[in-house]
Amino acid sequence: VNLHGEDEKTHFTSKYADNFVISPDGKWVAFTELFKVYIAAFPQTGKSIELSASTKAVPVTQVARDAGINLHWSGDGQKLHWTLGERYFTTELTDSFAFLGEPSQEGDQEELSPMDTTGIQVGLEADFDKPEGILALQGARIITMKEDEVIENGTILIENNRIQAVGATDAIEIPSSAEVIDVSGKTIIPGLIDVHAHAQHFREGITPQKHWPYYANLAYGVTTMHDPSANTEMVFSYAEMIKAGEMVGPRVFSTGTVLYGAEGDFKAKVNNLEDARSAIRRTKAFGAISVKSYNQPRREQRQQIIQAAREEEILVVPEGGSFFFHNMSMILDGHSSIEHNIPVAPLYDDVIQLWSASKTTYTPTLIVSYAGLSGEYYFYQHTNVWEKEHLLTFTPRGVIDSRSRHRTMAPEEEYENGHILTSESCKALADAGVKVNLGAHGQLQGLGAHWELWMLEQGGMSSMEALKSATMNGAYYLGMDKHIGSLEAGKLADLVVLDANPLDDIRNTEQVKYTMVNGRLYDAATMNEIGLSDQPRSKFYWEQNKYNQKFDFHMETNSFTSPHCHCGVH
Repeated sequence: VNLHGEDEKTHFTSKYADNFVISPDGKWVAFTELFKVYIAAFPQTGKSIELSASTKAVPVTQVARDAGINLHWSGDGQKLHWTLGERYFTTELTDSFAFLGEPSQEGDQEELSPMDTTGIQVGLEADFDKPEGILALQGARIITMKEDEVIENGTILIENNRIQAVGATDAIEIPSSAEVIDVSGKTIIPGLIDVHAHAQHFREGITPQKHWPYYANLAYGVTTMHDPSANTEMVFSYAEMIKAGEMVGPRVFSTGTVLYGAEGDFKAKVNNLEDARSAIRRTKAFGAISVKSYNQPRREQRQQIIQAAREEEILVVPEGGSFFFHNMSMILDGHSSIEHNIPVAPLYDDVIQLWSASKTTYTPTLIVSYAGLSGEYYFYQHTNVWEKEHLLTFTPRGVIDSRSRHRTMAPEEEYENGHILTSESCKALADAGVKVNLGAHGQLQGLGAHWELWMLEQGGMSSMEALKSATMNGAYYLGMDKHIGSLEAGKLADLVVLDANPLDDIRNTEQVKYTMVNGRLYDAATMNEIGLSDQPRSKFYWEQNKYNQKFDFHMETNSFTSPHCHCGVH
């Protein structure tokens, strides 16, 4: 279009290409197709051209082996730059197209330079955030998750962001410089680990200063999240800002964009081992500890992803899609876990013995269970979720009301033969040695993790077994059991202080008094930082605009419409 938005012309159409960037002189266009980077000539033909990696109508060449983002040209239009993770790449047009090279004395053009696979390391570094000082939590019952250890009158000593000592109160020597908080009568457990936590990481553009799903999860004691499907650039930038103390949130890990096998402009084409290696390198470059193998149609493709991931020491999270035999092949091939429940119940000995012989873990996500009514409906039916003030403090009212007030009501046997029957299979697998993990699927930030925990207990797990699924099992699955998952000296200081004992009633996990993540202690009711630091929480957007969606006290009739709006809504 021209500068007035008129005289529209279509130069290119494409099935898969996107991120078009035209050179300053208008002679070239850079684009990405299925993550890889290309340059094409930009002819002024007056007709649209179908553009792809295999286009023959104009010269097209691949310039990035694996992937690239932030495409931008040099001022003279002779070089294209892009980034991948922490590395910055450049290619010159003369290195990309043979006909632009200088002829040699024999009259032949010089050979093209190979694609740069190393780039320049950007070298951007930030200090890892951690508090400074010594804090003692004194007098609580401590469920350490070191085997079945419970210390009835215990103290935890924390220095900066690490646990220095855990034990009986009369056996812990507290330095005079320590800040001491009396937690007598309360119970301390490790921070909850949600290994299948979709935390609204699909946004693009400007990163918010505060992300309410993080606050909701911390307020309910979730200190580590693993998101198995997210916008790559967004989720890893969030994770790094949390590490640097620029945002408040749990520890965040992710697969980034899934390795999608079905049709679409973001699919991961895997037709051989090198394709799989390229996809893994691309994902790992952003900081992923895992990839999600999602709907790759052929078993050999899934095996190629596993092999490439082993070479790069990356976990492979699969998507079973509610196909039983698909799930079984995933176990046989050595996936890191099975995500979402097996769509049949009960499971018989052939499945249990096979699974227990593997090292594949299980994240059943009963909250969205297959082959029956999803577990979340049980809690919407049996509790008035819209009345939970703790939840509403950290969640937009519209999110809660739309799901909880208009609730599905079903006979109890629908749940007994649904998520509860599936949960009984989780208990059988756990008894056979399979590590069952907690994954709340982002259905309801924070509280949903507790629902998942309680549903594991509904299937027959003891409270201690269910708590292990929510802590140590998840740490083992993520490969981080040396650092998180239990309350032991030397581990990171991630913990939850509860007002009641979950070993008496698993539903007491909802009664969160304090949450500590990386040594920083927060009052769960307000998410103000306390302890070694006194930092009040800033307001959420729905608190700043004097608009609350609760039905009985709208502070303004419509804060999103100007007073001169002519939309007809007042």
